[in-house]
Amino acid sequence: MAPWSLSGTVLGVLLNHRGALAELGDAVHQPPYKAPPRAPVLYVKPRNTWLPSGGVVTVPANAPELVLGATLAAVIGRTACGVAAGQALSHVAGWLLVADVHVPHDVFYRPSLRWRVRDGFCPLGPAVVPRDAVPDPDALMISVEVDGQVVHRAGTGDRVRDIATLISDVSAFMTLSPGDVLMLGVAAGAPRVRAGQGARITAPGLAPLAARFVAGESA
Repeated sequence: MAPWSLSGTVLGVLLNHRGALAELGDAVHQPPYKAPPRAPVLYVKPRNTWLPSGGVVTVPANAPELVLGATLAAVIGRTACGVAAGQALSHVAGWLLVADVHVPHDVFYRPSLRWRVRDGFCPLGPAVVPRDAVPDPDALMISVEVDGQVVHRAGTGDRVRDIATLISDVSAFMTLSPGDVLMLGVAAGAPRVRAGQGARITAPGLAPLAARFVAGESA
C-alpha cells in the first residue's frame, strides 16, 4: 500500500468506545471482568486475516451473521517506545480504514481466537492517507453502508483513550514499529452482515474500504 508498507502487526483494542463499554452494563463489575479495564485491551489480527479492499470475506455456515466493526487505524511510521501523548502523533505515518470482522460473541475476557482470526477477517483500506491530510483524527464520522444503504454512523470521538493517548499507553509496554497498524476501536452498535451482501466504509478524507461477503463452510 504505497507509499507505506503494512509490514508489521495489526492491533485491535477492545472496549475503547464508551458506548461499547457501557453495553456491558453491570457485567463489567462481575467475574471474569471484576472492573472496567485499566489498560488498553489489545488483540492481534494476524496476516491471514488481512484482505485488500474489494476482497471477499467468507461467512461460516454455522455463523450466518458477522459483525462488521468499522474503525480508524493509525499506521506507525516511526518507532514508538515509551512516547508521551503529546509526541505520539509524530510517530504516525498516516491513517487507514479497517473493517474488524468477527463472529458475534459476548465474551470479551480471553475470547476464542476462532471468532476473530479467520482468513479474510480484516479488510484494510486501499490506501494509507498521510497523517497531515486528516486535521483531527479524533473528530471523524465513519459511515457503514450495506447493499448501498447506510446502516451505521459513528464518530471517532467519545473514546476512553483518544489516538494520542492510546499510542502512548500501548508504547509504554510494547514497542510499535514502522508498518504496524493500531486500530482506535469499534464503536457501539456495529452492524451485522450476511452472505450475499456487500459493504462500504467511508470517512471524510480517507480512501473508502469495500468488501463482499459469501457463504462458506462450517467454522
